[in-house]
Amino acid sequence: MKQFKIHRKRGIILTPTGLKRLQEAIIAVEKVENHGDRLTLDELSDRTNVSTKTLSRLWSLDTGVDQKTLKLCFSTFNLELRRSDYIILNEHDNTETSQALSLSLDTKKVSSSQSLSVNSFVDEHDDQPENLWSYPDGPVPLDSPLYIERPPIEELVYQEITQPGCVIRIRAARQMGKSSLVLRLLAFAHKRGYRTVNLNCNQIDSQCLTDLNKLLRCLCWRVAIQLDIDPQLNDKWDEEVGCKLNSSFYFQNYLLNQSQSPVVLVFNEVDRFFEHPQICDEFFALLRSWCEEARQNPNWQKLRLVVVYSTQEYVTLDINRSPFNIGLPIRLVEFTHPQVIDLAKQYGLDWSTGKESGSLISLVGGHPALIQLTLYYIRCQEMTLEELIEEALANGGIYRYHLWRHWIKLQENPELAKTYAELVTAKQAIYVNPIEAYKLESLGLIRFEGDRILPRCELYRAYFEKQLAAATTRI
Repeated sequence: MKQFKIHRKRGIILTPTGLKRLQEAIIAVEKVENHGDRLTLDELSDRTNVSTKTLSRLWSLDTGVDQKTLKLCFSTFNLELRRSDYIILNEHDNTETSQALSLSLDTKKVSSSQSLSVNSFVDEHDDQPENLWSYPDGPVPLDSPLYIERPPIEELVYQEITQPGCVIRIRAARQMGKSSLVLRLLAFAHKRGYRTVNLNCNQIDSQCLTDLNKLLRCLCWRVAIQLDIDPQLNDKWDEEVGCKLNSSFYFQNYLLNQSQSPVVLVFNEVDRFFEHPQICDEFFALLRSWCEEARQNPNWQKLRLVVVYSTQEYVTLDINRSPFNIGLPIRLVEFTHPQVIDLAKQYGLDWSTGKESGSLISLVGGHPALIQLTLYYIRCQEMTLEELIEEALANGGIYRYHLWRHWIKLQENPELAKTYAELVTAKQAIYVNPIEAYKLESLGLIRFEGDRILPRCELYRAYFEKQLAAATTRI
């Protein structure tokens, strides 16, 4: 335990929590870009544009640094600066003593007998609070002005969910806004008095994905719990009948029978099932049978099914036993120029001339998550659009984590990586195997322009041309 005095000291210090998050982000970079070798202090200094002396002060956890330094360090590694990451050291006219800060990294706690002031973190050059716009990560909250509608998609899903026994299929690559749309669809259904169940398939235990009986019991239990119904699975489940009939009877005669209003059942991330072909066909055939039952059974008509996914691996399923060729298909598209301008306005930026939106779309297309990320950094991290574009084309910039996720997927599939390497370096249209084209499109790495297949945007072309070329050289 260390006691220290603050003599008219300004600035902020990292908490152990903040230091741990920053170190984990640095390690992730080292694994991807540096083959696991640790970055030296000089290399970190080059990346962050912060001197080695200042970085040493930052790591010490007891010497204040300025606000811009911490912003640079966190934004370099695509981290959101959270309240738990720092403590603000306020100055007073007289010397002030802060009491007994325990900075032990072993316990990962910060304790004090007298709290330091932690007033709002305000940008010196702006009279608005810095955290008015939070870091864009995950679905856009319902009350956020940052959600941009993409007509006629919202109107279509709102209208369709009112139809008895309907099926809505929402498909888009990762970070295209599927979850944000689902939030609004569920809110619309709730306002109409419908009961709603939102299931994320990534939360299902792996052992349930190798045993259809376990999977269906898990599904029935989760739906019952979300509907505030006592599951009573052991009483309702007859092992002699078989799990598919059991689950069907359970839904029809127990769950749906107790609901006087429609039940909206959302399956998020159903791509998870494609990794388990031994149950995939049977599970989706069961969903298809429920949809068909809705044509004649009043109880099944209460069920409104929403399936959310990104991949097209379902093309291998029997079309007569799959739910992926029925119902309303929704494909989320990229933002248009006017939509980007509108979103910039919500961030307090005047892009009405269209020049800035044109430059940004030239770099990242109309990718919603990348557009949001760009506007956040311009508005809240004191970066210009020109700086962002230059850094992005050089080394990925603020989009590095997004690009790394794609890079990892490509590394897992060498043949797909080879095809994409040919695409990003091709000077004219080349032939791409339809299955590989499906996979690349599902990942969001390509776009179609007539008969041509192109990298989705200039950012992808520039980044992956370098990465794939370097990988080929190492081989």
